[in-house]
Amino acid sequence: MTTSAHLPADSARTDGTVTDRLVSANRSYAADFQDPGMDARPVLRVAVVACMDARLDLHAALGLELGDCHTIRNAGGVVTDDVIRSLTISQRALGTRSVILIHHTGCGLESLTEDFRHELEDEVGQRPPWAVEAFRDVDQDVRQSMQRVRTSPFLLHTDDVRGFVFDVKEGLLREIDPAA
Repeated sequence: MTTSAHLPADSARTDGTVTDRLVSANRSYAADFQDPGMDARPVLRVAVVACMDARLDLHAALGLELGDCHTIRNAGGVVTDDVIRSLTISQRALGTRSVILIHHTGCGLESLTEDFRHELEDEVGQRPPWAVEAFRDVDQDVRQSMQRVRTSPFLLHTDDVRGFVFDVKEGLLREIDPAA
């Protein structure tokens, strides 16, 4: 697999910033772009909540095409208030009915603690208003995320909520039993 990570180390310096490179790539993309005429409603009526980890290519891993799903990503794939906000809009305004939660092996949140917030407070003089949501047991964290979705009073559809751990070395999903 080829990624931009395999470009020469000095390419960002000779071609401008990384953002300049991405904007240039967008111009190339837009030159051939044709409006697919899609609605904002996902065809499969599913929302996927996943970690922001760059190793997770969700569309490829799940066999998804443009327009199939809503994708909500953050550090750890944690179900936070903002994720509930996005899921609520996804369900109530845009018709999704299923929720898939994907955490993964080797997540950076496994090596952090809430001390991270205190360190930030010491450095900048203000404690972040958000929790780090660090965890030690990825399976248990998926269960907690499933529970947060299932018990949210704002979500209409909580009967089809499933959680998985993506193995970053194998590319396979392992489903988590919510009752274990």
